[in-house]
Amino acid sequence: MKAAYDAGVNFFDCAESYAGGKSEIVMGQAIKRFGWNRCDVVISTKIYWGADANSAPGRGQNSVGLSRKHIVEGMNASLKRMDLEYVDLIYAHRPDKLTPMEEVVRAFNHLIDTGKAFYWGTSEWGAEEISDAWRVADKLGLIGPLMEQPQYNIIWRERVEKEYAPLYPKYGTGLTTYSALKGGFLTGKYDNEVIPENTRLHSASKHSYISTVVEKFEKKDPEIIRNIVVSRAIKPIADKLGVTQGQLALAWVIKNPNISSVLTGASRVEQVHDNMQALKVVPLLTQEVMDEIDAAAGNKPVMDPKRFG
Repeated sequence: MKAAYDAGVNFFDCAESYAGGKSEIVMGQAIKRFGWNRCDVVISTKIYWGADANSAPGRGQNSVGLSRKHIVEGMNASLKRMDLEYVDLIYAHRPDKLTPMEEVVRAFNHLIDTGKAFYWGTSEWGAEEISDAWRVADKLGLIGPLMEQPQYNIIWRERVEKEYAPLYPKYGTGLTTYSALKGGFLTGKYDNEVIPENTRLHSASKHSYISTVVEKFEKKDPEIIRNIVVSRAIKPIADKLGVTQGQLALAWVIKNPNISSVLTGASRVEQVHDNMQALKVVPLLTQEVMDEIDAAAGNKPVMDPKRFG
């Protein structure tokens, strides 16, 4: 985290569910340990799954979802773990189809009105759900979701480039995207169709999400093969530019004008330094290079001319 901050990064993202709330604890500790001024950093966290939903049978039934109860109590718990008075951004980590949208909008506005968050947004919501939240907010004279946090990378791009297209001009929606490297696949480390040692899939295979990916990898799941095919396809482009595949993948996401911030993760300081070099790659991505990447990936979304004009 300090390596990122020293390189100019000032936005750090957490969630109540990450490592059972421990990511928020570490975030708060880092701010104090390194003596960062609170006004110099932008801190976000996300509400939905709770921090203890899986801690014991029968526990957590009121700390999952987007009820007013969980949004308020979840925010209070997150601030306590971080030892902060407020966060800059608070996200609804997933949509909650069991809670009325008006309740959700009112609850997040309550957090803003009480000074516990400055802005609220969504993560992995559909465009219609975001529009619905805005309709409710406009009707009530309240603040709608100003940002969305979706997955976006050279492999996974349909939602950001097509589904969300009407949201950008209508609501000014900004994106803080995650998984720019598609779990490491776009770095080329899995191009030989084996899991190398000292990689995320090798060292963290007991994690529920990671174990699922490892299982798909071992079965040569079509999704995994597709990831590898695209990674191999962009390698010649990266080589021609004299950059790594990972730097090319990060720069490609940054190039999108609707992206406000690219969230990255790292398990080693060296990875942070390497990722920062992507900023130098962005100017190299001419339209010709972008067209090359589109052709190599073979998955550019087809826009409906009747819908988007």
